[in-house]
Amino acid sequence: MAELNSAPDESTAARSRWSLLGSTLGPFLALSVVVMFFGIADGAQEGGGHFLTHDNIRAVSVQTATVAVAALGMTVIIIAGGIDLSAGTCLALCATVLAWCLKEDAAMLIVHGDSVAGAEQKLKDAEDRLNRIPRHLDRAKRQKKPDLDHIAELEAEESDLRAAIPGMEERLESLKAASPSVTPFTPALAVTAGILTGCLAGMLNGLLVSYLRVVPFIVTLGTMRLYLGLAKEVASETTVRPDKQHQIPEWLFEFLSIRDEALWGGMPLGVWLILLFAGALSAVLRFTVFGRYVFALGSNEATARLCGINVERYKIALYMLGGLFFGVAGVYQFSHLSVGNPTSGIGIELSVIAAVVIGGGSLSGGRGSVLGTLTGAAIMAVITSGCTQLGLENPVQDMILGAIIVAAVAIDQIRQRRLAS
Repeated sequence: MAELNSAPDESTAARSRWSLLGSTLGPFLALSVVVMFFGIADGAQEGGGHFLTHDNIRAVSVQTATVAVAALGMTVIIIAGGIDLSAGTCLALCATVLAWCLKEDAAMLIVHGDSVAGAEQKLKDAEDRLNRIPRHLDRAKRQKKPDLDHIAELEAEESDLRAAIPGMEERLESLKAASPSVTPFTPALAVTAGILTGCLAGMLNGLLVSYLRVVPFIVTLGTMRLYLGLAKEVASETTVRPDKQHQIPEWLFEFLSIRDEALWGGMPLGVWLILLFAGALSAVLRFTVFGRYVFALGSNEATARLCGINVERYKIALYMLGGLFFGVAGVYQFSHLSVGNPTSGIGIELSVIAAVVIGGGSLSGGRGSVLGTLTGAAIMAVITSGCTQLGLENPVQDMILGAIIVAAVAIDQIRQRRLAS
């Protein structure tokens, strides 16, 4: 009897091992097939042969960098059985905050309560207003029945502006004198503010999911619009454009640049940092208690709670970790665009989730890997680049990616049914 009972156990264990091996190697095999297909197809066409060049590989890595970083954060959330639909607008909010801090010179604002650009704008507005008042006064006095109260208000405003402008000029000069010692801290402060914004957004998502006991899909669907509105408010419903020559530091401007002088070992610094982030996150998930608890939450939350895991606390922590990566992705997006556009993140969350799913992550929780996620992001980027090299239109690219996402989810469901049987 013991031998008969052990046979099903050994069979189940073998299927589990093969399933784990398939989920690990599957994305790499898919990436290899996609690369070979487009490489052959591009080489066969007239004037082709550019797809497998180092320049194109470098361009593909830069194009997928923002999605790849955000997908690292989404990996943790999906492994734990959650999801975050606010990832796109969250990273756009982080990029907008970063751009606003650069444009408004955040360090000067903190130390002196104003910035050179702000003081210059106030002085310009006051001078423009002072120049317009005489015309308004002349028009008011030439009316058949002059409004004496209005005339008096204009004259009083003119007097106040003439008295205030010298003080504004003096204030501007003092800020310019203090700027060289304070402004150099603004870029670091701006990057920190952008990343902290992502952490705070993730903490809010975690608190709402944990204590409202509402499914993450609904909570993050709501916060997706919330972060979009906050980004528009920060940007005053426009695009924040820091001055590229004076307000954006060279290291941030060239963070994802593919110019020869900006490369480190043949790749932009931002691409190497992705590998560093991936290695650190992989180590956390594999070798720490936090990582084991993340997988436990995704496998069976009720069992994890019975084992003594503080589910609420760990959900907040993992959503904050996801927000941290979304904040870093916001830095990547700003480096790529050099502006803070509140609407630039709309739709990115779908690519981020797709990268995790294509890389072998399960939307049911309990399974996923950092390397798989990076592979999934690479697959999408390679398909986009390959279609462009072959001259295929954008709708064709979308259809191919959609089919791959559906296939990845279907394979995941088949795998789960086999493990359950």
